[in-house]
Amino acid sequence: MTIETAQIQGAYDASGAEKVRSLQTIYVYEAPVRLWHWVNAFAILVLCLTGWFIGSPLPSVPGEASNNFLMGYIRFGHFAAGQVLIVFFLMRVYWAFVGNTYSRQLFYLPVWNKTWLWGVFYELRWYLFLVKDPKKYIGHNPLAHVAMFTFMLFLAFMMLSGLALYSEGAGIDSVWYQIAGWMFSIFPNSQDLHTWHHLGMWAIVTFVIVHVYAAVREDILSRQSMISSMVSGERLFRDDLKD
Repeated sequence: MTIETAQIQGAYDASGAEKVRSLQTIYVYEAPVRLWHWVNAFAILVLCLTGWFIGSPLPSVPGEASNNFLMGYIRFGHFAAGQVLIVFFLMRVYWAFVGNTYSRQLFYLPVWNKTWLWGVFYELRWYLFLVKDPKKYIGHNPLAHVAMFTFMLFLAFMMLSGLALYSEGAGIDSVWYQIAGWMFSIFPNSQDLHTWHHLGMWAIVTFVIVHVYAAVREDILSRQSMISSMVSGERLFRDDLKD
């Protein structure tokens, strides 16, 4: 529930336009966006853990091999989490068309906007502790905007490459091969695609570490809420001072 207080000045929207509002809290992240975020986080966690064991299998398992299906369960968990990731990704794409302005930030970069470009460099200096005061943003700040857009590209590559690798077992007549089999024209050697898929996992792990650090840092040092916003959907501004 929003609280009416003094005007919140200097808060920028996705395109860099300044907005003056008479609200201390602003509803930014709608329920489908928040649901996608947490399901995405859980699916990626499962995918990374199971993917690690698929790439580096256990040296041995207890009991008779004929009675043990541990690696099979691990592969099943990987495939299931991957399909959950794809379904919710498609839902997220759909919501970018029907949701609010901030639901579309992850899918484009307003590189034609000078204010936004200036914001990217300002935020970079802020994260490097080169400026004293942060700016206020209703949605993602410009640097986070770039990071999330890049993450979505990586995510798309991981889903397509995962489907292509899965289609090897499903066969060239499978729907999975029809969707992603074209990736083998880019990576004729299947092992190359395996390698890039594995490296992509480490890229996402690196992103997650930076993402969590940045969210906690911003929640402590910035002028607006961060982590709680992805739970309640509301962004709380801590001051009403103009930038």
